[in-house]
Amino acid sequence: MAEIAVRDALNQAIDEEMERDETVCIIGEEVAEYEGAYKVTRGLLKKYGAPRVQDTPITENGFTGLGIGAAMVGLRPIVEWMTFNFSIQALDQVINNAAKMRHMSGGQLKVPIVFRGPNGPAEYLSSQHSQALQSVYAHIPGLKVVSISNAYDAKGLLKSAIRDDNPVVFMEAELMYGWKGEVPDEEYLVPIGEAAVQREGDDVTLISFGKTMRPVHEAAEELANQGVNAEVIDLRTLRPLDEETVYASVRKTNRAVIVDEGWPIAGYGSYVGWLIGKNCFDELDAEVELVHSEDVPMPYNHTLELAVQPSTEKVVAAAKRVLYME
Repeated sequence: MAEIAVRDALNQAIDEEMERDETVCIIGEEVAEYEGAYKVTRGLLKKYGAPRVQDTPITENGFTGLGIGAAMVGLRPIVEWMTFNFSIQALDQVINNAAKMRHMSGGQLKVPIVFRGPNGPAEYLSSQHSQALQSVYAHIPGLKVVSISNAYDAKGLLKSAIRDDNPVVFMEAELMYGWKGEVPDEEYLVPIGEAAVQREGDDVTLISFGKTMRPVHEAAEELANQGVNAEVIDLRTLRPLDEETVYASVRKTNRAVIVDEGWPIAGYGSYVGWLIGKNCFDELDAEVELVHSEDVPMPYNHTLELAVQPSTEKVVAAAKRVLYME
């Protein structure tokens, strides 16, 4: 295996799928001449040319709709949103067209499209550019929603998303693009809808997804130093959710901590907590804990923005609460 950055794993996925299937194309702001705001599309314009790699105006509603129409007539577009904060402009296209078209056409039309880009806060971006919007998209029937946490999953899940005949919302993170991880030289796919048990344990289950998997793993290490054996689950796919993997772990450990960098009210982590409470009630030895971002707009001040978000210390504290260690 080679150790590569997440941005390069995503680039490989797109490159391989464009080479394999001439109907695959990518559109978005600065994806062509500038090679992507985060260099995920580096080299693709030179290799495949326009219009398969196409720059667009700053019109998310317009080019998202263009991609949906292209998917309906036989292409497999990848729509890059420079950030999911800008995807709010295109919500009508995604929710009322992409997600509903198979239903409204009685199954006559399919929409094989991927909407991808960075979701959630980065640094020094304040409130309008620091929103974690996974619960918005996971709320919508007809969409599949993926959230990656490492290079291996980035490549394997993006390839699966591109081949899927349904619209897939594919969430990355700005701070993650430079993270490195091992990626096989040979082709592989990671199935959509399967969570990963990234660390086995029997004392408490830590559940998360996306870039918050990093503080979760750090918390698991800190807990291990204190004699606590935590099991770590990366959900990877938010819709459809791999419920059975979650339940199997909670039934083994009898305790659960969910980490979600979104807000708590109507958040995705709140939903997972409700599912665990409903389906694992008799096996739980403590209430489910949720570590989330504070219910405020993101501050610009760096110290404050770090204080608002989930952290290793907050995850460790939550685990100790369900273990009655504090």
